[in-house]
Amino acid sequence: MKSLIWLLDVGKRTSYPRRKQDFYPTPLAAVQPLLPHLPKKIIFDEPCAGDGSLVDHLEDAGHRCIWATDINPRRPDIGPYDVFKINKVHGDCFITNPPWRWQILNPLITTLKNIAPTFLLLNADVIHNRRMATHMSKCVKIISIGRVSWLQNNQTGFENCAWMLFDRSHNGPCNFIGRMD
Repeated sequence: MKSLIWLLDVGKRTSYPRRKQDFYPTPLAAVQPLLPHLPKKIIFDEPCAGDGSLVDHLEDAGHRCIWATDINPRRPDIGPYDVFKINKVHGDCFITNPPWRWQILNPLITTLKNIAPTFLLLNADVIHNRRMATHMSKCVKIISIGRVSWLQNNQTGFENCAWMLFDRSHNGPCNFIGRMD
């Protein structure tokens, strides 16, 4: 059974091997549902930028990334930086598709939401987990996007995903936005 757990990809319903450092470029289809919920021409930081796919999609929509970093950058305009060393935001907020492993995600949510409003692209099921309860009072909004194909192929994704906005100043229930398409 243990060997099966190591084979799981970004979700429970697949046997694709997990990619090193949970590197899954953000597809445009995952970004489009977020766009109506962003202020016009937002200036943002992307602390888990990977190959810059998310940055490119948001900049193509008229937004501006002022600071893009990753622990293992995959293009020259993304700086090498550990997300856990971040102590300030350079733009208005953080927008990122972070690693989903709880050992990384849990402290990442705490770190970023305590600095600035933070949009995270996550597996939608995470909101139902008891361990996520400590973060949910700071969750302002959940924007459902449905299944995302992380493998950059024609296959439908295996997991429902959502954008979640966290903010340390929020204290209460979050606004859920269901799929609009």
